[in-house]
Amino acid sequence: MESISRISTLLESARELTLDAAHAARSSRSTTARSLPTAQLKKLLDSRNDREVLDGLRRVISMMYREQRTLPFFSSVVKNVASPNLEIKKLVYIYLIHHAEQEPDMALLSINTIQKSLSDSNPQVRALALRTMSGIRVPVISQIVSLAIKKGAGDMSPHVRKAAALAIPKCYRLEPNTLPQLIEYLSTLLGDKQYFVAGAAVSAFLEICPERIDLIHKHYRGLIKKIVDMDEWSQLATLRMMALYARKCFPRRTRSVKSKEKDKSVDLQDFYEESPSEPAADGEKIVVLDADLVLLLNGIKPLLQSRNSGVIVAAARCYADLGTSEYVKSAVGPLIALLRGAQDIQQIALYNIVSICLTQPASFVKYASHFLVRATDPAPVWELKLEVLTLIFPHSPLPTKSLILNELEHFSRGTNKSLVREAVRAIGRCALADPATASRCMRLLLGQITSLDGTLAAESLTVIRHLIQQDPDAHWGTVVRLAKNLDSATDPQARATIIWLVGEFAGINGENNIAADVLRILLKGFADESEIAKRQVVLLAAKVYLHHINRQAEAQAAQQQEQQQERKPSEEGGDGDGDDDGVTVETAPPPPIITDDHHPVAQLWNYVLLLVRYDTSYDLRDRARLYKALLGVPQLATLMLLAPKPAPQAPSPSETRRGFALGSASLVLAGGGGIHGIRGYEPLPDWVEEGHEPDSGLRGQGQEVAVGVGARNSSSYAYGGEERKVVPAAEVLGDAPRPAGVGVGSKSNGAGAKTLDDWLAEDEEESDDEEAEEEEEESDEDEEGAEEEEEEEEEDDEDEESSDDDEADELEGFLQS
Repeated sequence: MESISRISTLLESARELTLDAAHAARSSRSTTARSLPTAQLKKLLDSRNDREVLDGLRRVISMMYREQRTLPFFSSVVKNVASPNLEIKKLVYIYLIHHAEQEPDMALLSINTIQKSLSDSNPQVRALALRTMSGIRVPVISQIVSLAIKKGAGDMSPHVRKAAALAIPKCYRLEPNTLPQLIEYLSTLLGDKQYFVAGAAVSAFLEICPERIDLIHKHYRGLIKKIVDMDEWSQLATLRMMALYARKCFPRRTRSVKSKEKDKSVDLQDFYEESPSEPAADGEKIVVLDADLVLLLNGIKPLLQSRNSGVIVAAARCYADLGTSEYVKSAVGPLIALLRGAQDIQQIALYNIVSICLTQPASFVKYASHFLVRATDPAPVWELKLEVLTLIFPHSPLPTKSLILNELEHFSRGTNKSLVREAVRAIGRCALADPATASRCMRLLLGQITSLDGTLAAESLTVIRHLIQQDPDAHWGTVVRLAKNLDSATDPQARATIIWLVGEFAGINGENNIAADVLRILLKGFADESEIAKRQVVLLAAKVYLHHINRQAEAQAAQQQEQQQERKPSEEGGDGDGDDDGVTVETAPPPPIITDDHHPVAQLWNYVLLLVRYDTSYDLRDRARLYKALLGVPQLATLMLLAPKPAPQAPSPSETRRGFALGSASLVLAGGGGIHGIRGYEPLPDWVEEGHEPDSGLRGQGQEVAVGVGARNSSSYAYGGEERKVVPAAEVLGDAPRPAGVGVGSKSNGAGAKTLDDWLAEDEEESDDEEAEEEEEESDEDEEGAEEEEEEEEEDDEDEESSDDDEADELEGFLQS
């Protein structure tokens, strides 16, 4: 009979499970398809069958997430908060958190039930109750939530403690006055042995009191050990907190290194593998890192192999902000590996790569092939790739430089105008960064000025202009070549650039300059030129005419000087008596410049003024009048029009992003904006000044490690420049105190040294002495034991006698009474 009942029970259970599965499948198909009427939903919620209640709650939650009106079901849903079914309880808690602010009074009715769940035997129920209580945004229950957090912080289950840590920021937002209590709970949770509890506590710390670094001192080393095991979000929070802590607690110290120390430290680097180092020249300043900071930098190195791209970028940020260049080099490879991900991850990774590449481009040279543009790359990705190629170009070997220039030339001849423009600009930046390749870049660009693509020709000429301005004396032939190709240049911007260059070189070779002939040719088709080209033609005419005026002035000044020199001998002769006879010679003012209006240059200038007078452009007519008035004072016109132009610079497009923290939104979004980042951006604080840092004893006794030359042999160098000698073990052994009876230098291989026989003899004597001492101690213990037994027996006799005397006295008293 027992077996039959057992079988029937199993069959009933299987039937229930089958019904539940079928009902769940049916409800999952029908819940999103149609909604039940309100009366029918309330009937399901008020049912005593858990399956029907669960079905009703699922429908209500589905309506809630579809932004349908579910507030009328509040009372029917909340009364199920005391259900023992965990699935029902979860759905009720979700609904309660969502609607508690709209019905605070009714939500308070469920607080007692939730408080009872804090003492449930199931840790999942306790954690869920604590999470729900902290999520109900009703300020009246802030103290109840604080007490619940206190209870959860001391719970045996780590999941409940994690829920308590996550509830701390919610309670603080609910009532900021509870901060002192919350800090006390937080201090306990930061030192939790479970890594996921400590990670949640760090997140809470950053939200409620990031300036209280005194809470971190005693947990610093423990958090470093746990960071590898934390989840990704906790790792991000811990890395951010550690960066703030390091800047406020570890001063940036440096020390100078001499050549002898450098050689010695390099020899010992292969043996001591504690921290990476940097090469230092004679007298160079190297960074000295605190031992606890080195512990942090070495402890987060495994995070560079994380599956989460954000964690990799955060670890690289710590190396860039706290470590040295060697630490940053170790983060380059993992950052390059992110380029294998999706396009959005590639773009963010490239922003961070460019930020590091601005300061350490040589580290990315061996990864140049990863930055070659692919056909599937979107515009933001290939723009950043081209920028990285130009940054690493001057630090690359010749084969890599050739590869980069070939790639840029290929893309400059493409059909994508944006890509063509950026490729040509990249060629110009390469030529400016590496003068040794400027000639090749110039030949490459000159071959493109005759292209039918106006964008390519215009951009090429703009870059050529920048290169010519870097060294004007060496590019007069280039300007002549450009002037010969003026007829083939059809793009307005390209023609304007060539005309401007001809005007800049109009003063070379005097009358033999080609500027006047170029102006004469341009004036034939002046009416057909674009307005931007007309402006440059008028400017060219003004410069050519100004040079003509200056040459005439110089000729007149030279002629006048010759006349004065011819008059001097006759004036010095006088009447022969050597007296000036009281005659005062006054210096005449310089004669006015007499211009020849029949000169071809003057006629060209007058012709330009006539052409512009009847032009439709107001701006062009104003410019012509301005130049005409300016040329009336040649000295002023020379200062204004012929002043040397500074060589233009072509900085990297991401120069505006320099200084922003890696992984921050400001690095991506505020790169083209201001210097302060977007709202909410907080840069890292400056390094604490030496002498103002907290006591290292709060974290335990630390030891400073010199990172740089001799960084790995931290036992060889100490901060302050004093050298610690590395003493061999043999010397330490030889300097040990000798027992009596052993002669100095007897049986020795050197002065004062002892042989192996001496050490063995000492060991035998010590063992004999120890055995004798043990025997004496045993005999003493036996004697002491015998004496103690005699004393105990005497005490027992005395106690018995005293007890007998007491009984006799009592008996006498009784008889007398």
